[in-house]
Amino acid sequence: MSLVDGLRSPHSPLRRFLDRELSAGPGPLRQNYRAQHRTNHVLLPPPGVGTEAGTVGTAIDQRLRLAFTAAAPVDDAALIGIELTGRIGSHGEGLRMRAVGNELAARMTETVQGLDLDNRDRPLDRAQDEEEDLARMLIAAAWYQVLARTPIGFAFTPLAGAALQDPRSFTLTRLLQLPHPDMVDDVVNQLHKATHSPLQDVRARTRPGDCHGGPTFAGARITADADLAVDGMLLDFKSTRHPLKEMSQRTAWQLAGYLLLDAADVYRIDTVGLYLTRTGVLASWPVEDFLDLLGACRRNLTELRAVFRELLTGCHGHADVPYFTTQEEVDHVRRLLERLAPVAAPGCCPVCLQPLPQATRRPRKFCTTRCRERAQVLRNRGLMPGGPRPLIPGPRPPRPDLPDDAPPMSFTVRFRR
Repeated sequence: MSLVDGLRSPHSPLRRFLDRELSAGPGPLRQNYRAQHRTNHVLLPPPGVGTEAGTVGTAIDQRLRLAFTAAAPVDDAALIGIELTGRIGSHGEGLRMRAVGNELAARMTETVQGLDLDNRDRPLDRAQDEEEDLARMLIAAAWYQVLARTPIGFAFTPLAGAALQDPRSFTLTRLLQLPHPDMVDDVVNQLHKATHSPLQDVRARTRPGDCHGGPTFAGARITADADLAVDGMLLDFKSTRHPLKEMSQRTAWQLAGYLLLDAADVYRIDTVGLYLTRTGVLASWPVEDFLDLLGACRRNLTELRAVFRELLTGCHGHADVPYFTTQEEVDHVRRLLERLAPVAAPGCCPVCLQPLPQATRRPRKFCTTRCRERAQVLRNRGLMPGGPRPLIPGPRPPRPDLPDDAPPMSFTVRFRR
C-alpha cells in the first residue's frame, strides 16, 4: 500500500478520507504558499537533461539529505533496486547490473564519509570536481531506484540500456559515464543555490543527530517516505521548473499524509514545509496553521492521527486502491468511511466542524462564505450527507476476454538484449 498511489485516484479510500477531513481543499494553503514564494528567478534545467528531469530531482533530493545527515549514504530504494536487478534477464545481465550496483553503493559510502558532508563546521557544498563526481553517483543510484519504485520504467533508463546491450563491458566506470554532463551540472547548480537559501540556516542550527533523511513511518501499513525530518520540521524537496504551480492538491495531501502517519510522534513534527530546489525558497507552516489552512475537521492532531490509522487498519492494506473486486469489499469500505466521517456538533459548521460565530440577525449555517461554497462541492462528491452514493465505486465487472474462474494475472519483467 502506497501513499502516492492512494492519492492518484479520487476514488481510493485514502483520498475519500482526506478530501472530507481537509474540508477547505488546497486553495487557502496554495494562496499562502504563493505569498511565501517571493522570487521569480527559476534555475531551469539545461537542454541535456531532457526527459531525465525526474532522475535529476531524485539525485538532488538525496544530496540535500546528505548535507543534513550522512547516516545512510545510499538511499534504501536504491539498495532495493540494486538487489532486484539480479532477477533480470537470462544471460547474466541482471547479475552484472547487481554487481556494478554493489560497487556503486560501496563507492558512494566511501565518498560520502570521506567528504564529511553533514559536518556543520564545513560548508554545505564541496569542491566543484568532488560535487560533480558525487552527482554522477547519485544519478546512477537514482536509476536503480526506478526499478524499486516503477519497474516498467527501468527498461528505459540509460543504465538498463547500456547493461543489456553489452553486459561484458558494463562496469562501474561505464555506468558513471552515462549521465549527460548537463544532468551533472543541474544537480550541482541546484546544490549551489541551496548554499544561499534558508535551507542553509536550517542546517546550521541543527545537528546530524537531529535529522532523519527519508523518514519512514513504522507500523503505518502504508509505504511513504518524506525527504527530511529535521528538529521537528518535516520537509519535502521539489525540483519543479514551475514552482508556483507546485502546491497542487496531491502535494498538499501528501504533506498531510506524512504528518498523519507519524502516529507515534517519533519525529515530533511541529512544522511542515516545502523546499523548492530551483528557486531556493523554503515555504513552511506550523502544524496548527497548516491544519487551519486545509480546513481540517479535527484540529486535534492526536485525534486525527488516530482516525487516520483506523482507516488504514480497517482497509486491510487496500486504502490506496481505486476499485475493489467484490461487493463485500465495497460495502465494508463504505461502512468504514461512514463510521469515520466527521460529524458536526450543535452550533458548529457542517463543513469544517468549527464553532459558528455568533450571528447578529439570524442564525448562521456556515462559518464562512468559503465553507458555504465548499458544502456543495463536498455533497457533489458524496462526501457530505445529501450527496450522491456510493461513497466509493462498486466492483469492476470482469473483463469479457477472461473466464470468471481465470487465475489472477502475474508477470515477470524480462528484458531482451
